[in-house]
Amino acid sequence: MTDQSAASIEHDLKRAVCESVRLVPEGLNRYRVFTPFLLDDGDHLAIVLKQDGNRWVLSDEGHTYMHLTYDLDEKDFQKGTRATIIDNALTTFSVEDRDGELRLPIPDQHYGDALYSFVQAILKVSDVTFLTRERVRSTFVEDVKDFLVATAQALPGTEVELNWHDPDHDAEGKYSVDAKISKRGLSPLFVYALPNDDRVRDATIGLLQYERWNVFHRSVGVFENQEGINRKVLARFSDVCEKMFSSFSSNRERITGYIATAVNP
Repeated sequence: MTDQSAASIEHDLKRAVCESVRLVPEGLNRYRVFTPFLLDDGDHLAIVLKQDGNRWVLSDEGHTYMHLTYDLDEKDFQKGTRATIIDNALTTFSVEDRDGELRLPIPDQHYGDALYSFVQAILKVSDVTFLTRERVRSTFVEDVKDFLVATAQALPGTEVELNWHDPDHDAEGKYSVDAKISKRGLSPLFVYALPNDDRVRDATIGLLQYERWNVFHRSVGVFENQEGINRKVLARFSDVCEKMFSSFSSNRERITGYIATAVNP
């Protein structure tokens, strides 16, 4: 490719992108902004350019979070990995979250730069929907851990340690437990979050090892979807685990009740 042809292509690309950006008036000092960028389901990004006092801002007027609720419960993107991704995206592009409305003040009339940043922020925030569709393990595990911490904190005298390992027998943490829930005078609960076969195998090995070490405990397995676990893997785990919940999403109340009873016998 010659320098001239590259320059021609660059010119065509810039022209095509720029011509795809349109402003449509919607009232006094307010414009709907249309761009060539779309959400994964084909919806246009909801962007409004409006005057706020003596400054201009870009706003989604709450549409981005509303769009996420098509695939997620609102509470599920306010915590864990999803919340981290959203916070990072907003921080990276200096976008404000004002009670669910994403806003970006435009500095020094740099409308183009601001729009580019705002679009990137919205697209990155929208990416959290893919976490659900691909069943990313870390999100499920973090969701369970967050749930267990909140559950334990609501029970007086109960403590929870995440990623616990026995300091006497396992200083390197090879057999760590997702959450150890304990109360003075009782054997602790070892709780494992189990999204796939590998995690179930690791939990089985860990529980067998704690048996060999005579580390007193009661074991709990919380599956993301038990039906998706290999039958042999599941059978071996069921031999060493005292209590299992077939899915996290449909058993939150039962898990809470089980833990409450276990620490208050």
